[in-house]
Amino acid sequence: MNATAGPKDSGGARARVSSRHWRCAVRTGVNILRWVVLIEFIYVFLFPLIFMVATSLKTVGELNNPTVHWVSRSPSLQSYEIAYTVLKYMEAMGISAATSVLAAIGQTLVGAMIAYGFARMRFPGRDFLFGVLLFSIVIPLQTVMIPQFILFTKLKWMNTYLPLVLPAWLGFGVRGGILLIVFRQFFRGLPFELEDAAYVDGAGPLRTFGQIMLPLAKPGILVVFLFSLVWNWNDLFVPSMVLRKPELLTLPQRMLAFVEWFLATEQGLFGVYELQENILMAGVTLTVIPMLVVYIFAQRYFTQSVDRTGLVE
Repeated sequence: MNATAGPKDSGGARARVSSRHWRCAVRTGVNILRWVVLIEFIYVFLFPLIFMVATSLKTVGELNNPTVHWVSRSPSLQSYEIAYTVLKYMEAMGISAATSVLAAIGQTLVGAMIAYGFARMRFPGRDFLFGVLLFSIVIPLQTVMIPQFILFTKLKWMNTYLPLVLPAWLGFGVRGGILLIVFRQFFRGLPFELEDAAYVDGAGPLRTFGQIMLPLAKPGILVVFLFSLVWNWNDLFVPSMVLRKPELLTLPQRMLAFVEWFLATEQGLFGVYELQENILMAGVTLTVIPMLVVYIFAQRYFTQSVDRTGLVE
């Protein structure tokens, strides 16, 4: 009996080994394909940044040299010096940073209160108002540009930074509806027993929100604040509508004026330099560096907060 069972067991063992080899080969192929797709996506997203930095370090002669594709043979920071001077970089960055941070703080605090009301409280017309909020997301900003311009003019807000900051503190700001939905999604995921326990202890709605619910909403606060900060920093619609004086322009506005001037003329800059592509890329790099630095430092906390807010659900 052992003599007859031996070949069968041997054949079964070979089949199991072959099956394991096939599974390992398939798993390896899937992993390789996954890495290839991931690297392609990384390249697509990083290509503009790599091209921007590489071009900004080139000299004028290398821009017209077909043998220089990516890496400059003699990197130069002269284009950054010119862009820094033309943009009045520190002044413009201070304006953009101040308005963006103030607007982001307002959108975060006021948005948390509004979203908490939509998520946890029952009142007449709640669902209708939330439907209006959803509808406001799909309305293009250009359709309300004229009424906004008339309103800001009557309020004498033209050439001031109030339209960039105050609407955020009143529950309306850059893409405010999306941020409210993020907050509402987070608050809906918190257990209702926390509020019941707070009410039993005598806490009112405001105290419950401020002392119990808001500390638990730190992941949502971080996500909303970072989104609001970036969107307000990059916003050109409202600043271009209300800011007309050159000394009041934000950094993205000055970069846009810089690009428009370059497209309209290729005259000399200050009578010494010619405005070239490397200068433009240097200006763009200087414009995105502050938000890039913020993302580098907050990236770990941001990804963790996105998972906890249910933003991807």
